[in-house]
Amino acid sequence: MITLDPAKCVRSLSTFSECNHCELICPTPAIVINDTLPSINLSECVGCGGCTSVCPSEAFTLDNFNPTEFFFEFASDEEKLVSCQKNVPCISALNVEHVIGLAALKGGVIFDMGHCEACSIAHTCQPQIEKMADEASYLLSAMEIDAEVSLENVAYQRDENEKEPDENRRGFFKAINLKNVFKGKKTFEREVEVASDELVEHSLDKSAIAQMRQKSLPDRRKLLYTALKRVGKPSVYHIIDANELSFTSSKLLNAETCTACQMCYRVCPTGALSTDARNSKIDFDPFMCIKCHICHDVCEPNSITLSPSYNVKEFFEPEVKKLVSFNVRNCYECGRIFSSLGREKLCYFCKIEEEEARDLWGIGNDE
Repeated sequence: MITLDPAKCVRSLSTFSECNHCELICPTPAIVINDTLPSINLSECVGCGGCTSVCPSEAFTLDNFNPTEFFFEFASDEEKLVSCQKNVPCISALNVEHVIGLAALKGGVIFDMGHCEACSIAHTCQPQIEKMADEASYLLSAMEIDAEVSLENVAYQRDENEKEPDENRRGFFKAINLKNVFKGKKTFEREVEVASDELVEHSLDKSAIAQMRQKSLPDRRKLLYTALKRVGKPSVYHIIDANELSFTSSKLLNAETCTACQMCYRVCPTGALSTDARNSKIDFDPFMCIKCHICHDVCEPNSITLSPSYNVKEFFEPEVKKLVSFNVRNCYECGRIFSSLGREKLCYFCKIEEEEARDLWGIGNDE
């Protein structure tokens, strides 16, 4: 079963967010976005983990599968096969960053596609798996890493003598140990939620709001960069097509249309967009970008755009770039310090209030 952390969902950062990756990949009606945050019907959830993969901020988690733990276990194993019948609930539960990191460390990864044809959830999950394999192989080649992600019809089957976890006496006694009482209670509560067959809505409480202010980087980004440090830098830093990159980006900013409203770096969940103590600039760190698109969604003049290209150098030597610099002064109306590109006398908020007042009174801006 899946769990949503509302504080991590990028849709909680702004009502303008258009992120709906989880709803699109879900092969059942388990995830529905009717309002700001996704709602979940656990009775419809098949536990494929596709939503955990496509969520840019890792807001979704699976009860019985942790991709970070899988990463370390798989990296230390000689096996290269990833299969829904062996070690993952579905291959789509992995993100392309996991795959690139594992393929780089192991010299390649094999996706077992032998069960997809007969699978009832393949209509959404299989295209995601194939896309992930193509993207990972493309980037590995651009990084000059001798590894690829191959799709093979292995159709792995578990050995009849191979028992599932906890199918033994030790596992039984461990399950009834007092240390697991709370876990048992939580499991019972989850079963009640599953049996309800209703959409569970999510909201933000005080603790979630406080958590939203703590900008953080997803674990899979940390795993990727840790893996790339072990393989060495390429001989040439190639420039690649940004459209082939799903999990990070380079940004461009039009200084002529930017209003210095501060919204883009305030809502950025990782701190990829930032400023200084005086709000005199906007910096961008591609290492921190998760391509959640929230900065674009909140930018009214559409001043922030995606660069059509991406330098592979950012994976090995990330560099913070200054997108724009502002003039800083005190607002003539409210006295607060504000940033602007010109010599405006009013801050962004007072300017809006003045324009609304003029419209209300029927006074033109030239009067």
